[in-house]
Amino acid sequence: MTDLDTLSVNTIRGLCMDAVQQAESGHPGTPMGIAPVAYTLWQRFLRFDPQDPIWPNRDRFVLSEGHASVLLWSLLHLSGVHAVDPDYEVLGRPAVTMEDLKSFRQLGSRCPGHPEYRWTSGVETTTGPLGQGVATSVGMAMAGRWLAGRYNRDDATLFDFDVYALAGDGCMMEGVSSEAASLAGHQRLSNLCWIYDSNRITIEGHTELTFTEDVAARFLAYGWNVTTVADANDLDAVTRAFHTFRAEDERPTLIVVHSHIGYGSPVEDSPKAHGSPLGPDGVRTAKRFFGLPEDEQFWVPDSVRERFAQGIGTRGAELRTAWHKRFDAYRTAHPVLADELERIQRRELPDDWDRALPEFPADPKGLATRDSSGQVLNALAQSVPWLLGGSADLSPSTKTRLTFDGAGDCEPDEPTGRNLHLGIREHTSAAVANGMALTKLRPYWSGFLIFSDYAKAAIRLSALMEIPVVHIFTHDSIGVGEDGPTHQPVEQLAGLRAMPGLLVFRPADAGEVVETWRVVAGLRHEPAALVLSRQALPTLDRTRFAPASGVARGAYVLADAPSGVPQVILLATGSEVALALSAREELVAEGVGVRVVSMPCWELFDRQPQQYRDEVLPPSVTARVGIEQASTFGWDRYVGDHGALVGMHTFGASAPLKQLLTKFGFTPQRVAQVARELVTATREEATT
Repeated sequence: MTDLDTLSVNTIRGLCMDAVQQAESGHPGTPMGIAPVAYTLWQRFLRFDPQDPIWPNRDRFVLSEGHASVLLWSLLHLSGVHAVDPDYEVLGRPAVTMEDLKSFRQLGSRCPGHPEYRWTSGVETTTGPLGQGVATSVGMAMAGRWLAGRYNRDDATLFDFDVYALAGDGCMMEGVSSEAASLAGHQRLSNLCWIYDSNRITIEGHTELTFTEDVAARFLAYGWNVTTVADANDLDAVTRAFHTFRAEDERPTLIVVHSHIGYGSPVEDSPKAHGSPLGPDGVRTAKRFFGLPEDEQFWVPDSVRERFAQGIGTRGAELRTAWHKRFDAYRTAHPVLADELERIQRRELPDDWDRALPEFPADPKGLATRDSSGQVLNALAQSVPWLLGGSADLSPSTKTRLTFDGAGDCEPDEPTGRNLHLGIREHTSAAVANGMALTKLRPYWSGFLIFSDYAKAAIRLSALMEIPVVHIFTHDSIGVGEDGPTHQPVEQLAGLRAMPGLLVFRPADAGEVVETWRVVAGLRHEPAALVLSRQALPTLDRTRFAPASGVARGAYVLADAPSGVPQVILLATGSEVALALSAREELVAEGVGVRVVSMPCWELFDRQPQQYRDEVLPPSVTARVGIEQASTFGWDRYVGDHGALVGMHTFGASAPLKQLLTKFGFTPQRVAQVARELVTATREEATT
């Protein structure tokens, strides 16, 4: 380590201490211990241009131990990273100013408590929940390999980026990291490097309390290349470890780095260094140890800024400029592929992308929405070559396998396959899809709705990051039947709908499935969850009922009262829409004016103008019945105080479907009776 390297590393440490101290909140110890490793990576290896932080072939740096966010803010500030707006245009202003650092963890600062994608340029993914960063990095690495396989040519290498993830003891304890590491080892992702910051401290104390396994041996068993750095402050050893990663072309690499949390402070190697400021005296003592001015805050010498400019700044600009020159030549030699790449970066679809979407004729027997979705997905994927995905070992059941010629399987020796085999790893499946979406591909993954709970943390992050991942769930209700309550979702729909920014679709028939995919394909900044049936549902005759294009508005009048003025409104989603129509027939025969409203996506309906919502659900019609084979939680805002609900109030049971429908009241007779009672009550109230 040269004197200037030492000064640069210690400047990072000083900024981290000062930011946490000024905020009176944060985690100073981890950044202080691992700063030399992060500095070495950024200065000597990371292929990243601060002037263009969204350059497609940049290396990705993921701070999985997101509580150490102040380390990333310091690196972005010292590197002079430019900000990028949501339209992907570089604005020129710094991504992280000194004022941002000084307002760390405060409202409006570009330096929040954990890294937030789309908030601060240079953040590749939102992290904080431990393990999410490393799991997401697997998706990034798989996407990089897929892009290289599809777009690289003998005359032009456009994609060869590496993905680095800095993880801590907590990340290694979380189960999702084990899932992800297992998948990465199987996929032989040699472009993936995890840096394990082993400081042996968690909030409760030393890791020997709970975590005594041999992490290196575990990763060797996963099929990883493993190397160790005994001292995080040994920049030469750190450099050799990164060269070892660069030389590996068959396996992902884990670099185990032994560091000291709170290095140089009075609370070094103590849990006290983890989650609270060092205090003014502690900061001064640490600065004295590092040779920094003790009474100066946020001190950055010009020589350190110059060091970063000469290192990552110069190297990144040269690499990015050379890449754009290659791409200009590539555009001439391979115009179709170049057009695809430009659309991928802008999250745009090809022209006429929906030209081959299937049409489904009316059919009283119909088909399961998982089956119609599979047909639509295959048609769509042929028009959008960068749409790819798979399942958590369930594609035969979720109908998400792409079966057209050339789709192929994405495996270590065939990285351009469109079908991902993710294994029985729901949590990592969703995280991998997030990583692919962050690399601008259009990924989907699938599983049974009941197991969405296993993936909820990653689904939540896709919504928080505003990335267009498609989460596909089948076996959507007690219609699963004999599998019983362990496989029958009840509260999962309500949980997904409670998530801000997630569009949840439960289509009623094949026609609504087509329109659901038409909406979902065009999303740029929102994830969607498709909730599909295992059992066959009638394909509605759209000459008798309203067109399925109403899906785009979230809810629509499917069948109205003969007079156009309803006495009662039946609201339903998915398989229960056909049930509502059957109940309507019974009631209309008795002279009751019934409107049936299909509500495939609550979130889209809630965004409609009040006028449209009042047209669908007139405020004057208070007799309303909500019908869904799921928890009734949330339905009250649509049926109102005077409405009624036919839904689930308990878990399900193991029995054939017809018996379950009778037991839990999902029959035309029960729905019609509930509606009659409401109409009668409304009449009586009107006469009193």
